[in-house]
Amino acid sequence: MATRAPLPSHVPTREERVNQRNAVLAGFLGWTLDAFDFFVLTFVIQDVATAFGKTRPDIALTVSLALITRPVGAVIFGLMADRYGRRLPLMLNVIFYAVISVLSGLAPNYTTFLVLRMLFGIGMGGEWGVGASLALESASPRLRGLLSGLLQEGYAMGNLLAALAFRVVYVPVHAAHPEYAWRVMFFLGGAPALLSLFIRARVKESEAWKEHRMDWTSYRRSIWQHWPRFVYIVILMAMMNFMSHGTQDMYPTFLQQQRRYTPTDTASLTMISTVGAILGGLVFGWYSDRGGRRRSMITAALCALVVVPLWVAAPNTVLIAMGGFLVQFFVQGAWGVIPAHINELSPGHLRGFFPGFAYQLGVAIAASMPYVESVLGEYFTYGQAMGFLAASVMIGVSVVTYLGPEAHGVSFRKSGH
Repeated sequence: MATRAPLPSHVPTREERVNQRNAVLAGFLGWTLDAFDFFVLTFVIQDVATAFGKTRPDIALTVSLALITRPVGAVIFGLMADRYGRRLPLMLNVIFYAVISVLSGLAPNYTTFLVLRMLFGIGMGGEWGVGASLALESASPRLRGLLSGLLQEGYAMGNLLAALAFRVVYVPVHAAHPEYAWRVMFFLGGAPALLSLFIRARVKESEAWKEHRMDWTSYRRSIWQHWPRFVYIVILMAMMNFMSHGTQDMYPTFLQQQRRYTPTDTASLTMISTVGAILGGLVFGWYSDRGGRRRSMITAALCALVVVPLWVAAPNTVLIAMGGFLVQFFVQGAWGVIPAHINELSPGHLRGFFPGFAYQLGVAIAASMPYVESVLGEYFTYGQAMGFLAASVMIGVSVVTYLGPEAHGVSFRKSGH
């Protein structure tokens, strides 16, 4: 059964409200810009393959390897966040992944590119846990589900911005200089470094972190005391990432290679699906504040299962757009609950490390999904490969979520403030 703590009666001051807003904005933008850098590659897989004389599965492998290295970033930046606070690790993380994105655009060969994408994965893995803990520890429990949806859909917003950049920047550059267009897309990834200035100037340290901070010896010892909960969250996040990456990463390739859409139309259809993702995250995040975290996630996953046939087998563009919109509305609707759900399940003194590392281990377990879909898509069709795998994991998400615990509305502060 869900356990829900009484909602606090404390009325935040104007200064507290401003800090809440800035913390949520920092977490949202950090995840948005991180996702932008990740999704840029999904739009230019064929170009990168051509530039380096490789196959599409070879480049899809770099996507998977970036996912595999994300737990390394979660460990490094998560431990820093519990030891030294949330702000400094978040600033360093943003600068790190922005620099790596630019260097990816300068890669002279496939080996260098592959190594840089693995390094990018480290940066991407560190951002989510630190940004989510900072944002949700600063937010009111009354709005935690809604803000969780907003925070998580920074990921979909990053995908939307990547699609927009693909249409507005890539298409005209490719018309003039096709051999350089994909590199320009990665250069755009340097912009997130500016976010570190906002974090330094406008975001205050988490009061919840200050309350739960403990000495290093006790901290290390306590990690092992919570391993059953940790293992459950890893399994949950593996299923969630199979569902997410199985419906997103190869979608532009599916549109271009199987449905024969132009780059412009591919960008437009992807943007439609990401609008659905953003709305779904907000709707189901809001619903989870009222109906509970698990109920909201299971409802979203089962609804996504129902619309899979429309998503991969629609006969015309209007229905393809509708299928993409609905699948991402429900898939990312389930994801919109995740930041609140797994932060509520995490011990307060481990919140910088515990949910982020569990999340990224789940990512690593699911990292094979883009590569498997790409290989199967070359032998069968991308629609068949994506549809079968997505439907399977949507059922898995529902079962794992149903069997797990919930701590809806628990206070992140020792005082219940």
